[in-house]
Amino acid sequence: MSTTASDPLATLGSLPGVPDAVDSVRKAVDRVYGHRVMRRRSNEVTAEAALRGSRGSAALAGADWNLEEVRRRTDFSGEDEARVVGAALRLTAEAGQLLSIWRQSPLRVLARLHLVAAGGATPDDAVGRPRLAGEPVDEPLIEASLPGAEEVAGRLEGLSRLIIAGGSAPALVTAAVVHGELLALRPFGSHNGLVARTAERIVLIGSGLDPKSICPAEVGHAEQGRAAYVAAFEGYTAGTPEGMAAWITHCGRSVELGVRESTAVCEALQRGAA
Repeated sequence: MSTTASDPLATLGSLPGVPDAVDSVRKAVDRVYGHRVMRRRSNEVTAEAALRGSRGSAALAGADWNLEEVRRRTDFSGEDEARVVGAALRLTAEAGQLLSIWRQSPLRVLARLHLVAAGGATPDDAVGRPRLAGEPVDEPLIEASLPGAEEVAGRLEGLSRLIIAGGSAPALVTAAVVHGELLALRPFGSHNGLVARTAERIVLIGSGLDPKSICPAEVGHAEQGRAAYVAAFEGYTAGTPEGMAAWITHCGRSVELGVRESTAVCEALQRGAA
């Protein structure tokens, strides 16, 4: 993130293609919220969206399980993939509990998310804090150069100030920047992708764009595929206007695909009730 405007996130919102993406996302979200099933069974839609979002985030982290396997499984200890899926499920469940803290102390929330994701699998002194100089990072999907610990600390503080200050940027833009910055920094020794996607979810919910958490962007990120995800992220790390716009619009398309998924859930619930 490399802009010096007084409201840098709002500046990103005016990049070519981004206003159209923002408008398209808003219309898609409004349509699913207007579905007749949402008036009576929104809690069921929220629960299903959480499950599907968790599955999508885990798939990007290398644990591409069938949805029914995620639904059926009760023990997520043991093999590496099971632990990844368990971490994604725990993070999704935790996200809704942290909304009130996010705008006041985003770094505290990120620390909590890493603690939840690690679930005891990481040595205690490395959990819930940014990595120190020389500490390794386990994030196989993202191969971009790894910022040093000092740069991570400074950029995390800058991101925190932006979130606390608020501003006029659309929710999609803020969510995409939070997601991209955390992927770029990989501030923790593990689970950075899962944490970044959960932070994106928190922004979308807390902003009021998706207050019931029924539009899982993680579904869309997974549906577009790991290669597209990495390619769009490379646009973010390039820092050019075109690259930033490509990342934001990719995130917008992911939200729209999440909306499509939850619309299908609404339709299924409606058919079952008929």
